[in-house]
Amino acid sequence: MQAAVQTAYGAPDVVVVRDIPKPVPGEDEVLVRIVATTVTSGDARLRAFRVPAAFWLPARLFLGIRKPKRAILGSEFSGEIEAIGRDVRRFRIGDRVFGMQVYGAHAQYKIVPETAALTTMPDNLDFNEAAALPFGAMTALYFLQRAKIQPGARVLVYGASGAVGCFGVQLARHFGAHVTAVTSTGNLGLMRELGADAVIDYKTTDFARTGARYDVVMDTVNRVSVGQFRKIAALGACLLAVDAGGGMFLRAGLARLLRGPRIIVGMATETLADLETIRSLAQSGAIRATIDSTLPLARIAEAHALVDSGRKRGAAVITVAEARPGVPAS
Repeated sequence: MQAAVQTAYGAPDVVVVRDIPKPVPGEDEVLVRIVATTVTSGDARLRAFRVPAAFWLPARLFLGIRKPKRAILGSEFSGEIEAIGRDVRRFRIGDRVFGMQVYGAHAQYKIVPETAALTTMPDNLDFNEAAALPFGAMTALYFLQRAKIQPGARVLVYGASGAVGCFGVQLARHFGAHVTAVTSTGNLGLMRELGADAVIDYKTTDFARTGARYDVVMDTVNRVSVGQFRKIAALGACLLAVDAGGGMFLRAGLARLLRGPRIIVGMATETLADLETIRSLAQSGAIRATIDSTLPLARIAEAHALVDSGRKRGAAVITVAEARPGVPAS
C-alpha cells in the first residue's frame, strides 16, 4: 500500500509517499480502507517537532531522538471496513466508518482496535466531511465540557476559523451560549454562517479593548495572554488554552496554587463516547465540517505547508481512495 512517511523532523518536504506492506488486523481489530483523512495542526507539530521547551527532552525520548519512531502521521479519517478480526462484533465488512486515532491515517489502510474512537458515518455526510469532523469537533467539545458551559454564557473564540475554532463556535451555540468569534477579515462571513452572534476582525479591532466581558474564552492559537484574559473576564470566567505552550501550562499551575484566574490546559482525549456525540450532532445538522481544501495523498506536503501558514479555514482534507460503487462520495 501507499503511505505518507515522515523521514525526519522538519519542513513539509520531510513527508514523502512510499510503498509499504499492507497491515493485517488482529483478533480484536479492524482494517479500514482509508478514503479520506486530514492534515491537522497536531500532525504539523509532530512533523516539525514543535513542542514547549520544558517538554523537549521527554518528548524527544518518547517520539524518537534522531527521527520519528512512528513514521506515518494522521489522526482523523473516514473509510470502509476492509477486514475484521475474529473477535470483532461492532462492525461488518463494508461498513462506512469514521474516527480518530493518533498515527497511521495518512495511508491507504489503517489498523484500528474495535474499542477505539471509531463509529459508522452519519448518512448525511460524504467521506471528506466525515474525515474533517473528529479532531476539531472532539477537541472543542473536550474543552467546552471542562468549562462547564451553561446556556446564556458569553463565549469568545479566538482563532475561530481553524479546525477547532469552527467547531468551537458551533458547539458553543449548540449549548446555548452567546458567541463572539475573533478572526481575520476574510473569515467574518464564515463565522456568521456558523452561527456566531458577533464577530471581531483582529486586524482592525483589539478584542481586549471593546469593554465586553466573557464567561469563557477559547484560545485555539495561543494568542490570548493572561493579561488580556483578565481585561475581558467576567466573574468566575475561564480561559481555555487549547494550543497552550509551556508558559501557559506553568501559568495554569500557578493560578491553581495561588487562586488566580481559571486557566484550563491539556490535551483532548479520543473517546468513543465523544465521537458518538459528535456523530449525533452532525447527523442532526447541529454542526458541520468546514473544509479549506482537498488534495490527493501525493500532494500531502502541500497540505502540511497550508497548516504551517496559519491561514487554513477549517480542515485540510487528503483524498486517499475513491469511494466504492454504491457509496456516496464527495
